[in-house]
Amino acid sequence: MDYAIPTGIILVTGVVLALVAQWRGWRPSLPVVLAVGVVFRVLIMVFAAKSQWQPVDFVNSFKPAGEAVLNGEDPVLGSKGGWHFLPTIPYVYGLLLWLGIPWEWGGRLVTVVADIVLIPLVGKLAGGSAAGLRAFQYACNPLAILVASLHGQVEPVALAFGVAAFVVARGPGDPDRPGLRDDPVTSVRRAVAAHGVGGAVRQALAHGIGRAVRQAVTRAVTPREGDLAALRRALFAGLLMGLALCAKSWPIWLIPGMLLLLPTVRARAVAFAATGIAPVFFIVTEPLLLDASLGEITQALRTIGDIRPIVGEWGYSAILVGGEWTLHSGIAKFGTWLIYGTLLVVAFLWRRADPVDLTTAVLLAFMVVTPRLGAQYLLWFMPFLVARPTPARFAWPAIIGVCLWAGYGYLPMTQSWEIWAAQHSGWAQASVVLLPILAYAMPWDRRVSVACECETGEAPRPAVPAAV
Repeated sequence: MDYAIPTGIILVTGVVLALVAQWRGWRPSLPVVLAVGVVFRVLIMVFAAKSQWQPVDFVNSFKPAGEAVLNGEDPVLGSKGGWHFLPTIPYVYGLLLWLGIPWEWGGRLVTVVADIVLIPLVGKLAGGSAAGLRAFQYACNPLAILVASLHGQVEPVALAFGVAAFVVARGPGDPDRPGLRDDPVTSVRRAVAAHGVGGAVRQALAHGIGRAVRQAVTRAVTPREGDLAALRRALFAGLLMGLALCAKSWPIWLIPGMLLLLPTVRARAVAFAATGIAPVFFIVTEPLLLDASLGEITQALRTIGDIRPIVGEWGYSAILVGGEWTLHSGIAKFGTWLIYGTLLVVAFLWRRADPVDLTTAVLLAFMVVTPRLGAQYLLWFMPFLVARPTPARFAWPAIIGVCLWAGYGYLPMTQSWEIWAAQHSGWAQASVVLLPILAYAMPWDRRVSVACECETGEAPRPAVPAAV
């Protein structure tokens, strides 16, 4: 990048401001926070748009998707698979190109605006007295600025809708919410503690499993006070999460946390159903908005569902292939199963945690075990970790670590293709150093929500404060 040095100075300034804000306990007002976030992002966008170097996917995948929409084509097929998601964002790209805005500016305008919207949402997600501090720290976050203003990747769009879904689902009140309150494991443990193993078994047989199931279903579907407001929140939260899925497919990992923020099974069912409305809408209306036949839409959906086995950019896969960006179906298949197994374990361990903490744990665990990753993926967990920093003091080492790694790839390595080719292998393999840091940054001390302990009648433990 032509402006690597001034860009780097701005990003370092952001890190220093974020750390000083934590140290001094700053609580800036929303206008101040937004002003700082806008200045940082617009400055980097100006540098990036004027640079001779442009990200490969930004030019060769995203721009053709917008041009395909202008030509009435499906953006997946029109970009030859370069765009791998629903046509929602390409509609915006096409509009900006139709207005005559140069791509170097218009393509980034989408992500910069979304990331600015995300700043107050991070404050809302944090809640309480720390809301202003957390919003300010996200406004200064180097990775968010790089992904939105330099790379032009659409992660900020997906995150803006996804975090908004969390905020709407949680609604007013105490930001600490319980996870699963009456999960089967807790119920069995409680029965064994009260009656012993034999007594718990006899009690279960005496009452009948069928009767217990019927009682649980009855409690789940019985309307409660304030149910209408919860259902309304559930509908809007589901619609927002659906729009997140329209931007990219990975926000599927956010859905469990959003559902757990809702108070009843009925509300969760409404939110889950509403999540599918926006994706289905953009699929079924494509023949009306574009000159795409049913066969072309089907072909595009198959392409979207075909996950390319790209490895070698991050973590253990980079070590296995010597840091060479390549296609390797064996490593990708192993990594996919490893992701599923790991996330099932994480979901079990954090089942009674605050849903935001559960989501943070899921996303960080994904980063540790995934075999395929672009630098922009590291933004996934950033709003959640910034909003609720983990108490083991590994939150900011993780944040700074991934910012340094991604920043080196975005700035010094883009000075020329020769530099990129010479340094890519070492850079990719060096990412393995971040894996234990990300694992330690998971909210290990918050696997059970304080609110969950209070609601289940257990002795409440002291609240664990958010740490630097």
